[in-house]
Amino acid sequence: MKFILRFILSIFIVSISFMSISANAQLVNIESKRMHTDSLRFVLNSDLLFNYTDNNGEYILQVKSNVATQFKSKNLKSIYFLIGNLSLIRSKDEDFQNSYFLHARFNQKITDVVRFEAFVQNQSNENLTISDRNLLGVGLRLKIFDKSGTLAYLGNSYIYEIESVATTDQKFYNHRNSSYLSLNQNFKKVNLDITGTLYFQPLYDNISNHRILSQFKAQMPLTKRISFSALYNYAVINFNSDLEDNRSSNVSFGFTLDL
Repeated sequence: MKFILRFILSIFIVSISFMSISANAQLVNIESKRMHTDSLRFVLNSDLLFNYTDNNGEYILQVKSNVATQFKSKNLKSIYFLIGNLSLIRSKDEDFQNSYFLHARFNQKITDVVRFEAFVQNQSNENLTISDRNLLGVGLRLKIFDKSGTLAYLGNSYIYEIESVATTDQKFYNHRNSSYLSLNQNFKKVNLDITGTLYFQPLYDNISNHRILSQFKAQMPLTKRISFSALYNYAVINFNSDLEDNRSSNVSFGFTLDL
């Protein structure tokens, strides 16, 4: 019963955003979603934002939801991770944003340094050139530094992806490489946690067709249950073709409630 109540309450946590710029990209930084929970086997974080405004029949509907859950095996060497989000901003005449994202990942500890990962992903964003993207990937994650509150990870994966362009009904079947470097620094005196990540994802047979994502995240607990966070994303997608390249940035500030 306690778990059910915790689940229901967490679904209705309201995420307060003060500022956001531009649209979501078809690149999502999984590093910012990972949960470093040590021996805690199950974690669930979620939030829901709903807003409806009507002025003389002209309405704006905004719905945004995020869910992240993680489960560890008894020996803590296997991690099952699922995240999803939905974002809808709609008026009477058009959709300003209509997107969703689902990602499931399995992480297996091989040694203290090396981890094996496998993942599947489905996402859609009608405002981007690539309106739908489905992928399957496998790879390795290496812990290259762990000392004095500093963590550094290097990852490399193979990705098979299917991309769709809604405006032209085109489909692309690609073999893509994904590499990333992630640095995390914890400042214990001020209770501040900072993470920076850089992704590079080129096609194996055409490196000019690539995706780049850089992210900076800062998080500071204000109380035992409430944290303040700031996030900046910048993404570039170069197609090296007749398709229009995509560039997007996003800045957000908000509060998170952990139950």
